[in-house]
Amino acid sequence: MAIAIFMLGTVTTFAQKKFGGLALYTVRDDMGKDAKATLQAVSDAGYKNIEAAGYEDGKYYGMTPADFKGLLKSLKLKPISTHQSAVTLDNADQMMADAKAAGFKYFVVPIPPMGMFTFNQENMTMGMTGTIEELAEILTTLGEKANKAGLKLLYHNHDFEFKKNENGIVPIDYLLENVDPKLLNFQMDLYWVTKAEANPIAYFNKYPGRFKIWHVKDMDEQGRFAPVGTGSIGFENILDNKELSGMKYYMVEQDMTFDGLKPLEAIKISHEGIKEIGFK
Repeated sequence: MAIAIFMLGTVTTFAQKKFGGLALYTVRDDMGKDAKATLQAVSDAGYKNIEAAGYEDGKYYGMTPADFKGLLKSLKLKPISTHQSAVTLDNADQMMADAKAAGFKYFVVPIPPMGMFTFNQENMTMGMTGTIEELAEILTTLGEKANKAGLKLLYHNHDFEFKKNENGIVPIDYLLENVDPKLLNFQMDLYWVTKAEANPIAYFNKYPGRFKIWHVKDMDEQGRFAPVGTGSIGFENILDNKELSGMKYYMVEQDMTFDGLKPLEAIKISHEGIKEIGFK
């Protein structure tokens, strides 16, 4: 009987083991309604790490950095990275100080900042104004500021960075080759790389060690975002090359859900998916 009880306890403990990360952009609407309940649901779904996407006026989801850090700790969630789309050269120091106070390790620039990002509503395409050289200069300066703040700077891709611009330059290649890796590395969004018809593993081989965090989300038959493990992206082969890529963390993300599926349900499906694929 004692052995049976011990074994049951061991199984229960194993079942409750948390792993993997979630980009809170996935559940942004829920976070806006009730951040604490949503984070509890994220923890209950089995996630261990989080990436924020809700900074405004010096607060994360309406909480001071210290309060947000405390809430995460109480729910056994770890702050790893934060998307800071509104960063500028002028506000970066304060934003980075707040990110550090909240316990984050990585400060992520999710789009070309300072008004450089463009989105065409008619054909649903993304791009940027200005030059890739200007973007590289901005990211270099932000990288220097991040280092001083005790953070690591990452740039997150969509699909357009993997396509030649009007000058025949592939933006992501330019950034990889022209910004010091001591100042800037990358968060590879595996969905958008696939959407751009680029090969993640080829990038890992050409630029080893530069992709510190991955965004993991799947693609359905219509090319839409899908829960991990339900679509067509070959995560197993990509995962086999995680050390080559430099990946330290990964974040499940699903920008939108479809066909009545709620984000809080999608993250449960994705957590089962990453487990089946072999993410730890």
